[in-house]
Formats: sequence, structure tokens, C-alpha cells
Amino acid sequence: MSQFDILTKYIPVLQEDPIGEWVIDRENDGTAEHPIQMPFVNYSETVRHLIADIYTFAEQHEEMELIRYREILKENGIESGMNVMENVDISNLNAQCVLALMMEVVRAERFSEGAILNSFKSGAIVKCLERLDCLDSTNEK
Repeated sequence: MSQFDILTKYIPVLQEDPIGEWVIDRENDGTAEHPIQMPFVNYSETVRHLIADIYTFAEQHEEMELIRYREILKENGIESGMNVMENVDISNLNAQCVLALMMEVVRAERFSEGAILNSFKSGAIVKCLERLDCLDSTNEK
């Protein structure tokens, strides 16, 4: 079993997965009796499992120090922020930095609904998973 299998197993599954969709309340009018629900993304079961597995990986591999994801990105010359993953060439990044990028997106979802969806639609999440798969196959860290 490879080190990143818990994450890279999603690569083929995500090719056919709907990922998620925005849910927008079009039924309520905003009155006290019918308050409008804030829009949110309803993620697929696969994406929800991947997010959980990212956290599980971070917990099981404390040596990666993914709790410091922002510092790891900064140490690698990558500024945190919206769409950070889409603007980074990951082809030469080490596993810790790739995982820090993924953690940045997962954590960003707490403050910016749809951050994960945007990273999936741009292809950035799958590219990160493919990079981890590549690092696994060449035994790089």
C-alpha cells in the first residue's frame, strides 16, 4: 500500500463524479415566516469522503505538519488566498506542499462557500492527487 492511497484512490472515481452543485433558495421570500436560506454547495458523497480523508491523513501523518499549511505554503513561495491552487505549478512540489495546498482549499471552504467546488471545476484537486500519485510511484516525499 502506498503512502497516499487514502487520497489517490479518488482519482478514477472523480472522473465520473458530479462533485457538487449550488443550492439556492428560490422558494422563500425573506419574510419572518419564510426566511431565505443562504446559498450553499451540496457536495457529492465522494467529495465529502475525500475531505474527511484529507483530515484523516493529516491526523495520521503528524510528521507532515499539515496543521501549519499556511506556513508550509509561504516557505515554498506560495501566497495563501482564493484560487491559490489554480495559480500554482505543482509539477515540482513535494508531497508536504501539495498536501498543504489541498488543506488550504478544504479550510477555505469554512470561510468561502464553494472554494472546494471551484478547485474541482478548475481541475486543480485532481492535479494535486495525480502529483501525489506520481510522488508515490517514484518514492519521493
